[in-house]
Amino acid sequence: MPLALIETGHLNVDLKPSPIEPSWILEGNPEARSHVLSTSADGAATTVIWSCTEGKFNWYYDVDETIVIQEGSIVLESKGMPPKRYGVGDVIVFHNGAHAKWHVEGYVKKVAVFRQTSPFLLGLAVRAVNKLKRTFFVPRQLAS
Repeated sequence: MPLALIETGHLNVDLKPSPIEPSWILEGNPEARSHVLSTSADGAATTVIWSCTEGKFNWYYDVDETIVIQEGSIVLESKGMPPKRYGVGDVIVFHNGAHAKWHVEGYVKKVAVFRQTSPFLLGLAVRAVNKLKRTFFVPRQLAS
């Protein structure tokens, strides 16, 4: 069954437990919760709402992740990057292979977009095909 061409969601949804890997927890008892808002047809991209209570933990990224903090604040620390506080409205991009130490100060809620990275040549081929489609195939006009 094909995906709808337009999907909608809302930030005020029930979040389900999404435990942090226990060996990553450094301090406290952070409790994470999440809800998937959307997934691309090819499964390479997912949008999630995620929240977490106070604590410190490591996080290892095996996909590209872009986040927008909606509530609360965090202090992030990573190799070559001094600790820095981020809060509501801040956007952070973690690339595949990144590692960060998170310190959630009380509570944080974010919207996250996860994207699987493609091998360089495959990505180049996909971009070329998409450019050809945009160049030679004019989208149908919307009916009035």
